[in-house]
Amino acid sequence: MALTKARFESFETYLAAEPSDLPEARCEYWNEELIPVMSESIGNDTIANFIFLALLAIGLPFKLIRPGSIEIVVNGKPRTRFPDLTVLEEIHLTLLKRRATISQDMPAPRMVLEVVSPGDEKSDNYRRDYQEKLYQYADRGIPEYWIIDPGREWIMVGCLIQGEYQFNTFRGNDTIVSPTFPEFILTTAEVLEAGR
Repeated sequence: MALTKARFESFETYLAAEPSDLPEARCEYWNEELIPVMSESIGNDTIANFIFLALLAIGLPFKLIRPGSIEIVVNGKPRTRFPDLTVLEEIHLTLLKRRATISQDMPAPRMVLEVVSPGDEKSDNYRRDYQEKLYQYADRGIPEYWIIDPGREWIMVGCLIQGEYQFNTFRGNDTIVSPTFPEFILTTAEVLEAGR
């Protein structure tokens, strides 16, 4: 069965669409079309779910932690992104009643997390998570951005300072330090092992 790309006459038309008028699959908005987001590997998906459980363990309400299901409107191309994990603000629970899309007139989420798929510095995977999303999430004002890279065996935690992410990189048995969640206590090795 061939997949048909959904078309919209404008980005505003897309944002106004009811969820029932959208494809069931996660899609990013590119030039008036919805392009399906590639499937995650089981390892990457497991890492995002492991972080979900770790955030639950420190007392964060489960309604605020959304693995892969929140669409965020950003500037640039594509116009929307689906982070591997998003931590919402309490106000989002009211604002997202109609559709799980954080528009630009809404507050930014507290944190987003991306698990990088394999590829060298010239690959689409690397460019997407280390360059494109980095600038889009910073421009959107998201306070904390995690890049979990199983291939390079590190976790980078970026804190937004004056419009740019300042990263700390954690490897091996380093305890991950989150400015947003200081009570989060896991090592890089524990997180990466979850995806193996």
